[in-house]
Amino acid sequence: MYGDHAPSPSKSETTVEIVAVISDFQPRLMSYVKTFNGRIAVVLAVDQWVFERDIDRGFLGEALVGGLIFPNMALVNAEYFHLQEVKLKRRLAREMLESLVLNYPEFSYGFFIQPEYFMYEAMNERAQLFPPKMRDLLVLMHSNTRDQFLQASLRGYVEALRQLESENVITFSDGYVRLCHRFVDKAAKQRLLFTNLFKSGQRRLFMSLLGALLRFSNLMPRNIEFLRSLQKGFMSSKTTERIVTPENYLLIPTASGLVPFTSRLDIQQFARKVLAAGNDVDVKTVRMGGILNDVYLVKFLFVGTEKTVVAKRFRDWSNFKWFPLTLWSVGTRRFSVSGRSRLEKECAMSQLLYSEGFCVPKLLHVSPSERLIFKEYIDGEGLDRIVRKIGSSKSADDVTKGLELVAKVGETLARVHALGVALGDTKPENVVVTSHGKVCLLDFEQASRRGDKVWDVAEFLYYGGHYIPPFADVTRAESIAKAFIRGYISAGGNVGVVKKAANPKYTKVFSIFIFPHHMLAISNVCRRADKGVI
Repeated sequence: MYGDHAPSPSKSETTVEIVAVISDFQPRLMSYVKTFNGRIAVVLAVDQWVFERDIDRGFLGEALVGGLIFPNMALVNAEYFHLQEVKLKRRLAREMLESLVLNYPEFSYGFFIQPEYFMYEAMNERAQLFPPKMRDLLVLMHSNTRDQFLQASLRGYVEALRQLESENVITFSDGYVRLCHRFVDKAAKQRLLFTNLFKSGQRRLFMSLLGALLRFSNLMPRNIEFLRSLQKGFMSSKTTERIVTPENYLLIPTASGLVPFTSRLDIQQFARKVLAAGNDVDVKTVRMGGILNDVYLVKFLFVGTEKTVVAKRFRDWSNFKWFPLTLWSVGTRRFSVSGRSRLEKECAMSQLLYSEGFCVPKLLHVSPSERLIFKEYIDGEGLDRIVRKIGSSKSADDVTKGLELVAKVGETLARVHALGVALGDTKPENVVVTSHGKVCLLDFEQASRRGDKVWDVAEFLYYGGHYIPPFADVTRAESIAKAFIRGYISAGGNVGVVKKAANPKYTKVFSIFIFPHHMLAISNVCRRADKGVI
């Protein structure tokens, strides 16, 4: 028996929906409308084989079994229905995890998921696909039996998740669900497959709606008021505001703790809530450039000391910015242009590199809905200034020290590549050298797993080459390239990656930034990287 009435079957004002699963039932599916003690009951009789196919694969768009997601009571054979409910929730949980991978390919490696996410996501999705279910969900959320049902439903999901854990789909960590990396990798590669499944899901939806509407239409001559209440479910625009948001149970790790995916803190709220700056503290925001994004320094006093944090808001580039470079790099490199995608890469890669011991700014907080992140401010000298000195300085000591730092950058990039990560934007200004000589990486909004490592090498060398004065000796450009490549290969970098950076596929992209004679000198160094001349 389905519905919010299930824990209290004595309510006379509710309509009862009963599914009877019958072995070898002919015909396969029939519906009846009965009245018991003044209560209307819709009885759906279904063959066991059909019912179980709907459990296993959504044979009828889950029109028969969707009620197991909502309040239900087994009248006969409770053990059988519990088994089927767990099987259904296991399949739905796996599909939800696959959707998370497709929607958030980088975040999904680091998500901390509370089991409640699966319960609310399943209920909300069905309520949105068929609005009368929204009314049932609202009644449930405000009923006296709410906690009783939610706990019972959650136990089914936990049992299903334990089965997925045994299949190496997820792991449990302190009560949170974490996706296994192999599962994420596999799901990401099946992107087109799941896109096609989504289209077939639309057809299944029509079948679900048809089945539901046929059952409800049987009530028309008996209960007009009931149908009017269903219509209100379609028409109400405020119902979703009263439903629990599943994304509250998706959490992103930061240096200040786990942050709900639905966080909406702005700059002032972040400073006062997360950084514990009181209401009487003056919080200053100073714009520090950022052509493609809005980047600010957030300054405030904390226990008598001025603290500085970087706030970065990600804008979409669709009608804007890097269009000339994108056009020029067709066939060589694809850039992430949506603000959401770039924010996701920035957060995920920051956390990954930080956890692997790299010097990167700590991720302090993230507000995906505001497309805003807050990161630690790292004070130091930009590598672009160091490269300029190498290209123009008359001091041999300055040049030697600068080349040593460039070699360190090469070593750092090789270690990043060893993780299977490409940074995607390796311009020298995205590297800072601290006063202690530590190389720190800054920008990861184009980074990705399994990205183009050759692009990383090519961009650093060729884009960095445009800082060299036009009339400087080409040996300066060669010395920078040799120092970087020497560091890269010594740390385990692939010499084949370096050689490929000399291909016209990459040199053509940066020809608009660097003088031809310097580009030729750098590309020749890359081409001879395996000849022992570095």
